[in-house]
Amino acid sequence: MPEISKNAYYHVPVLSDAVIQYLHCQPGKRYVDCTLGGAGHSSQILEAIAPDGKLIAIDQDPSAIKNAQKQFTHKNTVLVHDNFKNIRKILDQAGINAVDGILADLGMSLFHIRQSGRGFSFLNNEPLDMRMNPMSPTTAEILINTLSEQELAAIFWKNGEERFSKHIARKIVQTRSQHPIKTTGELCSIVERVIPQKVKNRQKIHPATRVFMALRMAVNDELGSIQTFLENVLSCLNPGGRLCVISFHSLEDRLVKQTLRKWENPCTCPKDLPVCLCEKKSYGTSIVRKGITATPDEIQKNPMSRTARLRIFEKILQ
Repeated sequence: MPEISKNAYYHVPVLSDAVIQYLHCQPGKRYVDCTLGGAGHSSQILEAIAPDGKLIAIDQDPSAIKNAQKQFTHKNTVLVHDNFKNIRKILDQAGINAVDGILADLGMSLFHIRQSGRGFSFLNNEPLDMRMNPMSPTTAEILINTLSEQELAAIFWKNGEERFSKHIARKIVQTRSQHPIKTTGELCSIVERVIPQKVKNRQKIHPATRVFMALRMAVNDELGSIQTFLENVLSCLNPGGRLCVISFHSLEDRLVKQTLRKWENPCTCPKDLPVCLCEKKSYGTSIVRKGITATPDEIQKNPMSRTARLRIFEKILQ
């Protein structure tokens, strides 16, 4: 397991001030950081809930847990190696029915991009791994070399909205028929050869960005994990408690936004019905309808916050 260097998480946490503000962090209360990462948000939450608050911090990467164990030694912190989609089970095992605030930052950490050696970035030539949890069985190399052309194209289009998904998938299958594709450099080269030069000249992002994102999401079943998390998280909040979710691209944000709207107005009656007959009651309220985005100053300090959007939901008081 690679050690995390001191500068692996040099940047300030994404939307850090907004997170503390909208989580309503208060001394003595209990909170969950579903995506511990470099412990930036967790550190700020702990400071805000001191001296007798409690934090449950979750991460599926054992490197993040190991790093946090060096930072957090107080009994008010519980570190859990698991996927945040299992939040209900995690709290049950900790003997906790509900908490006052839950944070889920769906972005990647700089450790994964720069230091993990797992092929999350096309800027370094590394093995095609892309597993957030290195103990998971499926790697990016396995998917690239075993899925059909149609399956690969579907992943690139569904997860990455890559317009050349079919062409890229076809080129991958052609290449692997001659030799297995094992590194990020090989995959990046394939993508760059497929996308027309005039398109590359117009793009503000690297040509391989969408393919790498789509593949990483497939390896880690990211959308599935978010969906499962959202199905279970409301039961983990105390009345008046808040959920904060930071997403970084449209697929994640759309899933979160639609779920929050459904919680706020779960009525299934036809819109032309004068009164509600299904009797489904609202679970709470979305705070800041369009969500919170980073300020220019925050983006300058941490470029990874450029596409971040924070959505907040407050569970109704009962």
